[in-house]
Amino acid sequence: MKLFQQLLVAPAALGLLATGANAAELNINGVSDYAASADQVTSVTQFSDVYPTDWAYQALANLVETYGCVAGYPNGTFRGNRAMTRYEAAALLNACLDRVTEVTDELRRLLKEFETELAILKGRVDGLEARVGELEATQFSSTTKLKGQADFFMGGVTYDDRDECVEEGGACDDDAFSFSYRYTLNLNTSFTGKDRLYTRLRTGNMKNVWTNKNSYLSDAKSGDSTLKIDKLWYSFPVGDFKFTVGALVENYYMVETPTRYKPILKAFKLGGYGSVMGASTGQGFGVQWRQNVAPGEAALNIAANYVADGGEGAKSDDGLGMFGDDTDGLFLSQVGYGNRKWYLSALYAYKHGKDGSTPAMGYSTPAASSYDEGLHAFGFRGYWTPEEYGFIPTISAGIDFGFSDADIAGSTEEVFGWMVGLNWKNAFIDGNKLGIAFGSYSSYATEVKGDSDPNDGNFAVEGYYDFQVTDNITVTPAVFYIQNADGDSSVDGSDTFGGLVKTTFKF
Repeated sequence: MKLFQQLLVAPAALGLLATGANAAELNINGVSDYAASADQVTSVTQFSDVYPTDWAYQALANLVETYGCVAGYPNGTFRGNRAMTRYEAAALLNACLDRVTEVTDELRRLLKEFETELAILKGRVDGLEARVGELEATQFSSTTKLKGQADFFMGGVTYDDRDECVEEGGACDDDAFSFSYRYTLNLNTSFTGKDRLYTRLRTGNMKNVWTNKNSYLSDAKSGDSTLKIDKLWYSFPVGDFKFTVGALVENYYMVETPTRYKPILKAFKLGGYGSVMGASTGQGFGVQWRQNVAPGEAALNIAANYVADGGEGAKSDDGLGMFGDDTDGLFLSQVGYGNRKWYLSALYAYKHGKDGSTPAMGYSTPAASSYDEGLHAFGFRGYWTPEEYGFIPTISAGIDFGFSDADIAGSTEEVFGWMVGLNWKNAFIDGNKLGIAFGSYSSYATEVKGDSDPNDGNFAVEGYYDFQVTDNITVTPAVFYIQNADGDSSVDGSDTFGGLVKTTFKF
């Protein structure tokens, strides 16, 4: 036995002897054979009697290959099933302790070399711990996440046919340059990790051109700077289904979003905000089902919901309430298929109101919103995103048509609407986005009871550029043109050219 190995064994052996081991237990030759091979094994595979199927194989491999403190016998065996004498255990333990001592010395040298950097890191960690403790002590809720957004709007509109408007006797006043805002707080609360209570607080001061029917912005908020609960609903899963119950909800929140185009004009929202998707906030409920597939694969989804429009579901007046005869009830259903890169969906909506009333129609022209019966509306929506961003844009499109069993002269029998939206991501500068959309400004009448030519068409086009100043600030200059927002038969100068700059702050 080498002198160094004998020195390693001796302290442990004497210590064990001191505990009462008798001479019969002492087998110095066995210990010598065991220790003599200590420098012969560098991999567990060198043991002829150790196999990967052995229950302690991984533990043995770690000791041999990481610490190099496990030895075998001169014949290349480990004898894992053989009982170990206390002397052999002492030799093994001593060798491992020496390796730990070596590692400790290396750590001491490293600690000494980087003590300045470690002190700085420790100070930062202590500071972070203090800040985390402060946040935990002052957080308003452990179940709710808050996101906010402030939007500034500066701009105005003018009429490009002013001379003709004056000649025909229309309302020809230009709109002044204005500066208004919308402020939104979104609170998402979960009680189980899978459910969601959504509350939206919103205010604004946009009693101006941006909330007028012939130039309504998608992000407009009419109001007098009073903060109100704007949306409130609760969704929860049951198996593969998601149920939603809303005290303040719109029907399109309870279906899959059928477009990738984010518009300036509300007319281009959701692939066309008219006969199918147009609605107002009310009381409702819905159910959604989505096929369970691997991430990225195309999936089938089905949804159906009902909303009592305009808050009539919260009223207890005779004929109103959730299902009253005079309630504007909106039923919406959707069948869709696709993934995040492409998507196709078919939609059906039925909009009911009391006889002689006007069911909610989004922003349809007057001739297309006079019904004496409910409206049956059908729509198709889809989008496609290229594999790589470049010259080819993301394309979103939608088309709507509907009919009503009109009995009264002047009531709408058929409506139509369409739109196409194009987005170029990373346009000109990475992080920025260019958008262009065109189509009908709203659903309009193609057939009116007793009128073979309702002369009710319209058209709109818009363009904008999202300039990403920072991760949280976006500046968006935009222009739009609307032709005959109130229908071809209008003489009130409703052809509109508008321009604005929207600044968005997200937090």
